[in-house]
Amino acid sequence: MTHDPDIPSADTGLRQRKKDQTRQALLDCAARLFRERGFADTTVADIAACANVSTRTLFRYFETKEDLLLPDVEDLFAAVETALVAQPHDQPPMQAVCRAVLEGMLPFATSGLAGALSRPLAGTETLIAARMSQAFVAFEERLTRLVAQRLPQNVGDADLHAALIAGTALAAVRAAMRTSRARRAADPQSEAAGLLPQALRLIQEAGIPCS
Repeated sequence: MTHDPDIPSADTGLRQRKKDQTRQALLDCAARLFRERGFADTTVADIAACANVSTRTLFRYFETKEDLLLPDVEDLFAAVETALVAQPHDQPPMQAVCRAVLEGMLPFATSGLAGALSRPLAGTETLIAARMSQAFVAFEERLTRLVAQRLPQNVGDADLHAALIAGTALAAVRAAMRTSRARRAADPQSEAAGLLPQALRLIQEAGIPCS
């Protein structure tokens, strides 16, 4: 009996689980070694050895050591895209995008991304800020294309409308995250709320039309 290629086999599922386990092991090792030795003094070889894999294997999961600092960024953006697709099509585009951003961010409230942004490792603040800026610029282009698909066909300058909506939503998120981080820096004992839930509240307080 032949196997239908569209139906995942047990072997396919096992391989995926092993891949997920390897990726998580690399993330866990990187986080621990960065804390213990510092980012600059931790090598790719150190991380690979900790996870019992080769450096070649590590590079199949992460292109650079810096990618291990913010491992959740792509997953967060994917969650936002999924949330946007799920929004009712009769919603105003700005409202739909804002809600998608809020819903997509919420599961990451206690993630490695939140930790990196709220309490970055010594010496990595500039690097984290630069990589986040690059990531947001790239995602803004992806989000703009999705927004354009939601606009009425008779909207003039649709490309500009889509770019403004996507840019406004992401700018609100970045501003709220920066503010949350500044507040945490001013009051290190503030542990009542995670960074991203705090950011979500600030976005709503800023009057962004999410409701």
